[in-house]
Amino acid sequence: MTRIPARAATVLSLALLLGACASGPQRDATEAPMFTSERSSDHRGSDDLLTAGLGLDGLRAMVPPAFADAAHPTAAELRRRAIWSNWRGIADLAPGGGYGTLYGTTQAVPGREFSALAKIEGANQPHRVLVQVPDAFDTAKRCVVVAPASGSRGVYGAISIAAAWGLPKGCAVAYTDKGAGSDYFDLDARAGVRVDGTAGSPADGDVAFVPDAPAVASGVAFKHAHSKDNPEADWGRHVKQAAQFALHALDEAMPGAAPFTFDNTRVIAVGISNGGGAVLRAAELDGDWLDAVVAGEPNVFVEGGRPIYDFTTEAALLQPCALLHLAPESLAQPPMRAQVEPLWTLRCAALKAAGLVSGDDTAAQARSAYDAMRASGWTDEALRSGAASSGFDLWRSVAATYASAYGRYGVGEHPCGYGFSAQNADFSPRAATAQERAAWWSDAAGIPPGNGVGLVDTKVAAPDFTLPGLQCLRALWDGQGADADRVRKGIAETRASLPRAGLPVIVVHGLDDGLVPPAFSSAPYVAAAQAAGREVRYWQVRNVEHFDAFLGFPDYAARYVPSLPYVYAALDRVDAYLDGKATLPADAVITTVPRGAGKPLEAANLAIPR
Repeated sequence: MTRIPARAATVLSLALLLGACASGPQRDATEAPMFTSERSSDHRGSDDLLTAGLGLDGLRAMVPPAFADAAHPTAAELRRRAIWSNWRGIADLAPGGGYGTLYGTTQAVPGREFSALAKIEGANQPHRVLVQVPDAFDTAKRCVVVAPASGSRGVYGAISIAAAWGLPKGCAVAYTDKGAGSDYFDLDARAGVRVDGTAGSPADGDVAFVPDAPAVASGVAFKHAHSKDNPEADWGRHVKQAAQFALHALDEAMPGAAPFTFDNTRVIAVGISNGGGAVLRAAELDGDWLDAVVAGEPNVFVEGGRPIYDFTTEAALLQPCALLHLAPESLAQPPMRAQVEPLWTLRCAALKAAGLVSGDDTAAQARSAYDAMRASGWTDEALRSGAASSGFDLWRSVAATYASAYGRYGVGEHPCGYGFSAQNADFSPRAATAQERAAWWSDAAGIPPGNGVGLVDTKVAAPDFTLPGLQCLRALWDGQGADADRVRKGIAETRASLPRAGLPVIVVHGLDDGLVPPAFSSAPYVAAAQAAGREVRYWQVRNVEHFDAFLGFPDYAARYVPSLPYVYAALDRVDAYLDGKATLPADAVITTVPRGAGKPLEAANLAIPR
């Protein structure tokens, strides 16, 4: 069997880099916070903090809240639509899914919002911070829930995670886009996104992201890929600055109760996916500023694990072929098997021609690809739920973006020639329209393709059009040369270290997660932390994949249960622990029961530990 080249040389190279920065690049984050472009707004009556007045029915609507003028939406319209988009991108709100009945709430919460741009020392670009202060803030139990966005989402990217738990309890909720987000910049029109979400020119001021780009550059730039900051290396510091801004906002909102400090205000950090990785990075910072952490399905890289760039580029190449080895009925749909199978078959043949798999027919090639992925740590559960990432071409967009971020490449500098642009029907680049540009901030998830912006692949070539670019991306991990060294150095900078001694941490991870498999991320993190005597607890949940929002598809709803109920339950447990009312929960492998086709979710399906 021929497989992707062994990682021995890469591991050695990365180990040398890790040895040079064994504790990661984050400093103690004690530098004075830098906040600019501060704004505040009231949200009461027909508008509120949690759902922007939409309520559960409005969040369930299949079309977003409309703009009165599609090319010139107001800041209020953009905020409402961003909240709608971020709720729907994370939570399962479908009828029968249990949201609002078995777990979670969308009750109206009146209050005020405070927002600003923050900048960590040494960064080229700012990150967004935003704080929601409910009118019912409990000054007798001062509480801040700080929540970095999941994925590369914008500043409201954790609203369904943190606000739904914290705001009804009288806590303030602080957010950060952690140096990513949806502040896209149109290089053709020279227009970006103002702090209030509206489109604007850098000449107007208050634009959240202006890339360092040649005047002749065209297409679209965005912060995660083009800030030249490798933001993932500093996610913990972004989280701390969001908490610092929360104290600042509370001083302004309630001057009679000021000052709000880390000594008199409880701070709980919570996040999922990339947000989960960010709160674990915050947990390692020195000082007693943070009281507890809950991390769901965290993208976290520690020694003994695999960084996301490694397993993403491996999956991008091999998984489409490997999935053909699995029984069709074992894969949830979408993607529809009949639509993707010809492309996956083509991938098997292309991998054989490239010497990456063996076998004389598709079945043998698929078995070869499957064996290679199993040998590198993939489980059948992760492979099956990860089929969506192959079917929707998610692996390629993630790898292209992260390669640019890790290597700190600017616009037009991508080592594999990728770019981003509005596109015609034949995928050729074109200039974006004013209507497309106006909706980027509210609608985009932070990594194209989507919302009128596509991935431009300059290496496309028959017969498997995306394979040459994917091979280039993979070579940045296991190949040689200056670009590979540069990307691997950036990956080394993201390595996490242990949480602060005595800090209570609960890690929650679905055992069917196919985007961030626990074997590569949370499992080695927890093992290292517990071996060092840290206060880390681990809930492993069966029949949970990565995307609760996918449970809106009937086939996913029949097979999987949502992850958010366990994150909320973990928050309840650390809150009770901090109140002195309970101990931290024990480690658990939670055996859930999928509801099956056409059935509503019930409490018995979830089996949440009590």
